[in-house]
Amino acid sequence: MRNGKFRGLILAAALGGCIALFGRPAVAAGPMVLKISHQFPANTDFRDQVARKFAAAVEKQTNGAIKFQIYPGSSLFKANQQFDAMASGSLDMSVYPLAYSGGKLPAVNLTLMPALITSYQQAYNWEDAPIGKWLEKYLEDHGVVIVSWIWQAGGVASRDKAVVVPADVKGLKVRGAGKMIDLMLQAAGGAIASFSSNESYNAMQSGVVDAIWTSSASLMSFRMNEVAKFVTTAQDHTFWYMFEPLLMSKATYDKLTPEQQKIVMNVGRSLQAFSLEACKKDDAKVAAVYGKSGDKISTMDRKQFDLWKAVAEKSAYKDFSTHVKDGAKLLKMAEAVPEN
Repeated sequence: MRNGKFRGLILAAALGGCIALFGRPAVAAGPMVLKISHQFPANTDFRDQVARKFAAAVEKQTNGAIKFQIYPGSSLFKANQQFDAMASGSLDMSVYPLAYSGGKLPAVNLTLMPALITSYQQAYNWEDAPIGKWLEKYLEDHGVVIVSWIWQAGGVASRDKAVVVPADVKGLKVRGAGKMIDLMLQAAGGAIASFSSNESYNAMQSGVVDAIWTSSASLMSFRMNEVAKFVTTAQDHTFWYMFEPLLMSKATYDKLTPEQQKIVMNVGRSLQAFSLEACKKDDAKVAAVYGKSGDKISTMDRKQFDLWKAVAEKSAYKDFSTHVKDGAKLLKMAEAVPEN
């Protein structure tokens, strides 16, 4: 046997012994890749932009240790599946209308309670108020972490007449987007249809509904101006404010290092100013978009808002207080949030 070959065999045997004693050398782990799912159109909707801005900032600040794949337009999970997917750990993140989970978690219907919130200022005051602290813990107990607080106002697109006061709803087929809104609309004489906002265009075009309440962003990004003839915007007053936060699965959050958790939360909170400004711009833009389509534009004043609140108190508020655990207490906590 040649000396070189003999030495090679000795070296191989020595390496084999080291592997047996100490295991194979560690291989550098690749980046953690997180999936963000939402129901909204790519690029044209600010909620998609929130997801993309968040992903870019976190990837940069973690030096590529965390990367993201973004699935807009319900391309990974259907709209109503996203919360359960996060809670189970099969989805990492979502920009999610929380009231969509009101069937399984009735308490979250508070986040789309009609005429409960009067302004964006009051909505964002939830974060530091007792009701906000309760909501954070409640969601964590159900497997989800709030990363970015996002509240969005909304209005109503309709086919045959303007809808501004409760009397306008009588006899219409309507979609309010959440149980509490639906209870109020039903009390006002409407017939209720339920579906996620990304199905709104086909529903109105086919006559399934006569009027649809949804966020200002969705009124535009789902092109409702093409199938509606009237819109009541959120530019002045609206009874429709919905919590649509950026959420993370607690299972995913717990896998992050403390430093990564800090980056995720800091980036999430930093996007709230962008979200608020985007919502206000959308509220103002709705009138221009619908006006260009030849639709009639209406707004709601405080007296009209108060008419809706009176109907809501006798229907939605009563139901929530009666049928949701600690409902009356939670409602009082929410009503105690200052308006300014």
